Amino acid sequence: MGRTITGATMSIDGYIAGPGESGFDLLFQWYGNGEVELPTASPYVPPLRLSPASAELVRREWGNTGALVVGRHLYDMTNAWGGRHPIDVTTVVLTHQRPADRPEDDENFVFVTAGIEAAVARAKEIAGDKDVVVNGGQMARQALEAGLLDEVGVELVPVVLGAGKTLFGELAATPVQFDGPIAVVQGDGVTHLRYRVR
Repeated sequence: MGRTITGATMSIDGYIAGPGESGFDLLFQWYGNGEVELPTASPYVPPLRLSPASAELVRREWGNTGALVVGRHLYDMTNAWGGRHPIDVTTVVLTHQRPADRPEDDENFVFVTAGIEAAVARAKEIAGDKDVVVNGGQMARQALEAGLLDEVGVELVPVVLGAGKTLFGELAATPVQFDGPIAVVQGDGVTHLRYRVR
């Protein structure tokens, strides 16, 4: 059985996005600062160019991913990644209302309106023995509060954003403790950290 994991690229002061959805150019510099090219499945997302250490980790984790869970905000903000998520797996979108231009589910996007538990359950059905990845922000917070997460990944980058959105937002119950790090990989301009949820 695959794991349910979440993660995000984060500034050293703890933000996954700066004020007003800013700072992504700084947070994601590591996606383009290496010599190893990693193609994406989205026509909107160019191939990644990663350091060898980052490429090895990303290639392995993408290969172990069977489905994604994202919120409607990210789906809309990225214009549905041009029709296919860069990781090239089915994406379950948690939303209050299905988009008008997507009357039916397909191999690219499945829409769930019944809450985070239903979205993760549907993603697990799709993923089979592979991992389900819950995108950061509000979806990560909801999954953690519901006890659905097995692992958390942080791509820590050397930038300070000063304010913005955190990975888990305003958790209903804190503190929450994790075990680890169970993995540490030093890339170029990023340190990849993995923690197990207790």
